[in-house]
Amino acid sequence: MKIHEYQAKELLKRYGLAVPEGRVAKTVDEAVAAWNDLKSPLCVVKAQIHAGGRGKAGGVKLVRSADECRAAAQAILGKTLVTHQTGPEGTLVRTLWVEKGSDIAKEYYLGIALDRETRRPVMMMSSEGGMDIEEVAAHSPEKIVKTMFSPTKGLSMAEAQKLVRGVKMAPGLEPQAVPFLVALAKLYCELDCSIAEVNPLIVTKDNKVVALDGKMVFDSNALFRHPDVVALRDLHEENEKEIEASKYDLSYIALDGNIGCMVNGAGLAMATMDVIKLYGGEPANFLDVGGGATAEKVTAAFRIILSDPKVKGVLINIFGGIMKCDTIANGVIEAVKQVQLKVPLVVRLEGTNVELGKKLLAESGLPIVPASDLDDAAQKICAAVGVLKKA
Repeated sequence: MKIHEYQAKELLKRYGLAVPEGRVAKTVDEAVAAWNDLKSPLCVVKAQIHAGGRGKAGGVKLVRSADECRAAAQAILGKTLVTHQTGPEGTLVRTLWVEKGSDIAKEYYLGIALDRETRRPVMMMSSEGGMDIEEVAAHSPEKIVKTMFSPTKGLSMAEAQKLVRGVKMAPGLEPQAVPFLVALAKLYCELDCSIAEVNPLIVTKDNKVVALDGKMVFDSNALFRHPDVVALRDLHEENEKEIEASKYDLSYIALDGNIGCMVNGAGLAMATMDVIKLYGGEPANFLDVGGGATAEKVTAAFRIILSDPKVKGVLINIFGGIMKCDTIANGVIEAVKQVQLKVPLVVRLEGTNVELGKKLLAESGLPIVPASDLDDAAQKICAAVGVLKKA
């Protein structure tokens, strides 16, 4: 789960980290009121969306008067920002963050992510602040310093000091910077983050260490422990179909293709998408109905897939273990009846109660194409949507 910059800064403040003073605005008048309230000769008006690259897309503007603030708010609010992270469809700006301008002397990158090989969080710093860390890694990897730390013990003062010295921060700043890093690591672990990023972390001309931006992503599997974090969720920033899927405990991710997929098990879902691509098709989604799905969940999954106007055909690939094939068959039959299917549907069943499941589908009288195995299923659905090629 992602949150907005202004929300991330509130969490940073909760953990004692310095951030610029600012105000949230959802209308142009609120933005102007924020300017008047902040009483700063320079303010920054920032679009609040769950994507980077806002500045390059025109979503960040410096203002020096109430009139300039009004003009900036009018230009950004209601605009669809297209950045390298939003995709070509962009994201509509519904909220602004107006904050006091900062007198920047130096910018750094600071971030924490999970290293899956070591199964420990890793903190990274770079002297190249303000840039995407991927660009720094590609062009100047020697400018990135990092250290693993214990998720139970946290980041030690010595580990933080090593990072600060590694990016050649002035020694006089260590009393501020080292506790800053330690506190960010504490936030990361206590709130079950998967990413916590401050880019840029700045040093002001009066030698203050300040988080000028903040990005946080939380482990969705741990949100039950953090109702206060869940309260920060902005459904406007999420895919409608993914929101609907979460209501039924379905793992759904929208993709760009035109072949809808319904599979049980993440590994099987990945394999199904791979084989679809092998035969020339493009998956429209990742959808794992799980091991214990009911007919109701299967029906909901089917509706979600078909709500995507790009879907020109559907492939259902089920291996019945805990999930019984007759349960899937009943769900498919019910869903097809309810949604009045208008696209080709290929179903491959294997495992527990497979013969009963196939019998139910065959006797349903519905336009369902059976498949004997995954290769057969992928070829049939690719042929049905007109994209079949030889592997």
